[in-house]
Amino acid sequence: MARWLHPGAWWLWALGLAAAASRTTNPLLLGLILAVAAYVVAARRPEAPWARSFGVFLWFGLVIIAVRVVFQTLFGAPMGSTVLVTLPEVGLPEVLAGVRIGGEVTAESLLFALYDGLRLAVILACVGAANSLASPSRLLASVPAGLYEVGVAIVVALTFAPQLVSDLSRVRATRRLRGRPDSGLRGIAGAAMPVFEGALERSVDLAAAMDSRGYGRTAQSTPAQRRVTAGLLLGGLVGVLLGVYAALDSAVPSWLALGLAGVGVVAAVVGLRLSGRRAVRTRYRPDPWATPEWLVAGSGIVAALGLAVAVALAGSAQAAGLAPSVVPMAWPSLPLLPALAVAVALLPAWVAPPVPLPRRTRR
Repeated sequence: MARWLHPGAWWLWALGLAAAASRTTNPLLLGLILAVAAYVVAARRPEAPWARSFGVFLWFGLVIIAVRVVFQTLFGAPMGSTVLVTLPEVGLPEVLAGVRIGGEVTAESLLFALYDGLRLAVILACVGAANSLASPSRLLASVPAGLYEVGVAIVVALTFAPQLVSDLSRVRATRRLRGRPDSGLRGIAGAAMPVFEGALERSVDLAAAMDSRGYGRTAQSTPAQRRVTAGLLLGGLVGVLLGVYAALDSAVPSWLALGLAGVGVVAAVVGLRLSGRRAVRTRYRPDPWATPEWLVAGSGIVAALGLAVAVALAGSAQAAGLAPSVVPMAWPSLPLLPALAVAVALLPAWVAPPVPLPRRTRR
């Protein structure tokens, strides 16, 4: 049955893919993660203005790769011995020892920069996939009552890119109808000012709408309740941070790390429940969290855990095939376990319910 999937499930799926991409520089695995994200977006993307942001994030990723390679060429330290070109080198004082401008450009250093830039681009593409699949308004409605103010700020920040894409498409269509250039440097320069003006008008309208709806209004509570709530939230965050730090430190027992993290999570959940009583708001038609949401979120988590387990079994990322050798240069291979874990993230293309069609399409 066609319905909207819970936006939290899409974000958990996308963050799982992003976490998987952050643990590898293997271009084959990164290409597989990008292909999985693109296929799911193509299969379950709704007909909405914010759903076209995935392509813009892909262009941003290409820019990131180009900038990373250029910076490595001009300022990066040389790696390996395969010299491709020698640029004019600028002499620097002894205070800036270790920094260079120009000099020898090796193939190994360019390959390292390409792998690193590709990883950043794929992480950004996973965030763009979440922006294309999850409705920002539904994401705001799903935020816990205790984090409503913070959730509004986060959702407004997340909707910046989709709304920018919508404004840019509208301005380009208008310029095309008027016979003006809509591409190239002249098209970008002509569309920049209307897009910025639209963003400013939208921010003013948003501020007026929030003021008229009583944004920030809270229920009455005693000072003791506020102190207990703040203490639980702060203590929970500190417990989670200490648990994560203890998990990363091999000298700390695992039971202690899990205990600190568990106590922190429990304290934070109790604090959120108590702080939610101060928020005076209602929720209209809440999105359900059913079996499709569990499958979508779990597929992204499986992708992240698969790469972590591969590193744990092999002892290092390079031994697991997640970090191909750059010095000496070697052709990367596709490891089986991480590839299967990433392939599990394709499940949302079939298990997620179809997106409801607009009324004009149904007619």
